[in-house]
Amino acid sequence: MAPVAAAKKGKAPKTTKKFIINASQPASDKIFDVSAFEKFLNDKIKVDGRVGNLGEIIKISQQGEGKIEIIAHNELSGRYLKYLTKKFLKKMQLRDWLRVVSTSKGVYELKFFNVVNDEAEEDDE
Repeated sequence: MAPVAAAKKGKAPKTTKKFIINASQPASDKIFDVSAFEKFLNDKIKVDGRVGNLGEIIKISQQGEGKIEIIAHNELSGRYLKYLTKKFLKKMQLRDWLRVVSTSKGVYELKFFNVVNDEAEEDDE
């Protein structure tokens, strides 16, 4: 029988993750309310399975025009932030015009869908 590895004693090292959600393009067009989105994130992010339990673990703040910065001192997934952003867009009925795209690690950007004029293509046929 193989020896069983003993569990390490002590706490796991603290992880700090920084996420940025860039909504400057729709915010400059006045169709996206950044402060309402910040409040939505404050109300909806779950910590230890409970909503409204942010405390000192997660900090949410606006950075400039249309950017929200989330600093988490625990395990917070970027996919979870993307999910919450999509949920907010659906609530505000903006999901048909905006999409959430990851531009780099920890950075999410709200972009407009590329709407190409299909009528011009149909006329050629």
